[in-house]
Formats: sequence, C-alpha cells, structure tokens
Amino acid sequence: MDGLLTSETDTLVASDVPAGDALHRLAALLATDLAATNAAIVARMASEVELIPHLAAHLIAAGGKRLRPLLTLASARLCGYRGERHVQLAACVEFIHTATLLHDDVVDESDLRRGLASANAVFGNKASVLVGDFLFARAFELMVADGSLDVLRILSNASATIAEGEVLQLSTQNDLRTDIPRYFKVIEGKTAALFAAACEVGAVVAGRDAAACAALSSYGTALGMAFQLVDDALDYAADQAELGKTVGDDFREGKLTYPVLIAFAAGDAQEREFWRRTIEGGEQTDVDLSTALRLIERHDAIGQTIVRAQNFARDAKHALASFPDDPVRGLMMEAADYAVFRRH
Repeated sequence: MDGLLTSETDTLVASDVPAGDALHRLAALLATDLAATNAAIVARMASEVELIPHLAAHLIAAGGKRLRPLLTLASARLCGYRGERHVQLAACVEFIHTATLLHDDVVDESDLRRGLASANAVFGNKASVLVGDFLFARAFELMVADGSLDVLRILSNASATIAEGEVLQLSTQNDLRTDIPRYFKVIEGKTAALFAAACEVGAVVAGRDAAACAALSSYGTALGMAFQLVDDALDYAADQAELGKTVGDDFREGKLTYPVLIAFAAGDAQEREFWRRTIEGGEQTDVDLSTALRLIERHDAIGQTIVRAQNFARDAKHALASFPDDPVRGLMMEAADYAVFRRH
C-alpha cells in the first residue's frame, strides 16, 4: 500500500497547478518544503486497513491545487522561520481539507471530484465518511505532536468552524430568504476559516507577535472569501472539462450562492417565480439550468461576483503590507489575483 501511495503522490509538487501561474511559482520556490510535506502526508496516510490508503490514493491521484498547505509553508517562510514544524502543520492542514472534501461529496451526492469519479462514487458513502474521520484524526495527531497550544487552538477552532459553516449552508439551502451577509457567513465558515488558520499557524511557529499573526489570518480570510466567490461563479460559467466537476451542481442542489442571490434580487416577478420553483421548490426540468444561466447573464451576476472577489483579493494583499518585500510575499500577493482569475 505504501508503494501505491508514494508513486501517486510523487507528482504533487510539479503537476498540481498549471505552469506559469502564481501557485506553480510559489510551489517551485518552496519545493523542498512541499516535498517534505508530501512525504509527511504519505507517511500519515499509511494504514493496515487496506481500504484507507486505497481511498486516499484515489483522492491524491485526482490532484488539486494544494493551496492551503502552501499557505502554511509560505507564511512560515515569510515570517523568517527556518525550522521544520511548518511541514507537519502543512500536512495537518491538507488532512483537514481532504476530510471535508470527502464529507462534502457525500452530503452533496457529487459524482465528480477534479474531473474524476468522486471517492463516494467509487467506494460508497460509508467508506468516504469513515476515511474522512480517519483523516481528521490524523490531523489532530499532528496538532498534538506539534506541542503548541496556540496551534492546537487555531486549527481545532478552524475545524469546528468549517463544520458550522457546512451546517449553516445546509440550513440555507433552498431558502431564498437568505441574504448576502448570511451567505458571507457561510463561506467564511466553510472555506475562509481554514485559509486563515493555515496562514496564522505559519506565523505562530515562527514566534511572531500578535499583530503578524492577525495580519496573516486576515490575509487568509480575505483570500478564502475570494476563492469561494469564484468557485460559486465557476459553477455557472466554467468549462466542465476544465472545472473538473459537473457545471450547475450548485443549481441542482438548490444552493444559495452569490450569483443566484444577485439574479434573484434583480429579477422581475416572473424571474423570481422561476427561482422559487427551481431553488426553493426543487422542481427542475432539463431546460431549467439553461434558463438559470440566461438569467444570471442578463443581470451580470457573474461579473458582480468577480468584482466582490476582486475586493477581497485587494484586502488580502493589503494585509501583507507590513511584511518585508521579498519573493514569498510577492507570490502570496499574486496568489490573491490567481484566486480571482483562475478558470478551475
């Protein structure tokens, strides 16, 4: 099993992001740290229970941006850290993220993850949930092994906040009474909280003061908000092959995302009735997604979503103003722009 995992994860550093973008260059700059993180992930995924490494290998084979562990590595280096604790914590962050993906795909009944069959589609819901639990347990082992109560507090709080965000999203699903502030609360919980924690622990291991920790947390929060807004836009505007999942999934699941909220608020009575039938009532025909796309385009909902994402990206870059102008800082600022202008 270990050989299977190693062979499928050896390409993590080189192939997870397209050549030339900010993440690729950040990964190249931190190649040694990222390779060590990869090794830590592989080691901690090992288990005598055969299904666990098999399912984990399936996830890794699907690839991914590895943005969250990169943020931990980059934040630590930005703060002048030269030890090794950040590597184990980057692996911890990736375990938390991967566990949430496993659980999310079960909740959303997703068939695709990064262009491949999702783990729940291949191995079943029960196995996906339980392996997700296993990865959460591994994450907490890494937190405890680090020995810092601050690290444990930050990452455990983020784990709880992610769960709260997912539950809040479930409670707002199909509910057109959801407003923009409540939507932002959902995405801050389910997405931005882990971005913030990933960045903040990098400052903590470097022994930086509260101001530096808060600045990196703010950077992560704003970056996460921008990232999720663009995810929501891509669900209605992306090429399915590039996106790696089925376009329109959010619509079919009745999720209240920013483009829908904009289109609903700007729509006339007939358009609002369409959204009530399809989102609140869950009554959808084969042509309804095309209608939804047309209404979203009519009210420039994607354009408005991208503008909000750009505002968060700007906030993320401003949060780094107090740090020295070096290559890591420059690429972290470029990562904020990448979060907005990516196509998948």
